[in-house]
Amino acid sequence: MLFVRRLLLGLAVAALLCAAAVVTGDALHDGPTGRPAAVGPAGPAGPEEAVAPGTTYPPATARVPRIESGPRLLGPDDRGRPVRDLQARLRQIDWFQSDVTGFYGRLTTTAVRGFQAKRGIPVTGVVDRRTHARLHAMTAKPTRAELHNRANAPGSLDPRCRVGRVLCIDKTSSTLRWVVDGRVRQTLDARFGAAATPTREGVFHVYVKSADHVSRLYGSAMPFAMFFSGGQAVHYSSDFAAVGYAGASHGCVNIRDYAGIERLFGQVRLGDAVVVYWS
Repeated sequence: MLFVRRLLLGLAVAALLCAAAVVTGDALHDGPTGRPAAVGPAGPAGPEEAVAPGTTYPPATARVPRIESGPRLLGPDDRGRPVRDLQARLRQIDWFQSDVTGFYGRLTTTAVRGFQAKRGIPVTGVVDRRTHARLHAMTAKPTRAELHNRANAPGSLDPRCRVGRVLCIDKTSSTLRWVVDGRVRQTLDARFGAAATPTREGVFHVYVKSADHVSRLYGSAMPFAMFFSGGQAVHYSSDFAAVGYAGASHGCVNIRDYAGIERLFGQVRLGDAVVVYWS
């Protein structure tokens, strides 16, 4: 009889606990908009706790702190020496490959955005105090030559350029020098092939000259072309003249000075040497 009473008492307690569980379960889904209501001071279950299948939550809205970039110092459509200084400094660290123009246009905006993204600065394309300070900390005051796109300063002359008639092309300084018997007669800025189509290095010879050449592969004009290795030639490039080092050739040596390359074309002979090297 005692055993039966204990059994009945146990069943009664179990029933009460089940009822309490049902009430608690209903209460968990009694909050506004169908969300789980807060349970005690700690709120809903933490992210590592199990969530009943089918339970939905409104999308979380991440709170991103607003970062003030400071007042605008330079930006699109600005002109003048401060813009030249900006472009020249960006060129020093290879973010701006075009000529220094003093006009804050698309290329300058793109360069500033890239510099900002690399340094974790809010990417606006506009120079603020933070961008200005970071850039100045990484660069030197531009020289007059840098500010006004004067000719590149040539590197050391390769010994192979010191004998005979040679087009001496230095990839390091982006220059072409016309050298006769060790004497530099003319110096021109040069641009070379892209990574996928590099300008070949070594000793070659001019084997074809074509004053009004047009590329059969690309349909582009190549005035004053002097071919030295397969389809690679020294020639005038209107693209180089327009955008500077923002572009590249398909392997040729581009010259942007039209009058300079015209003069050079008149002096170079078939068979003259071409030396392409790094100084």
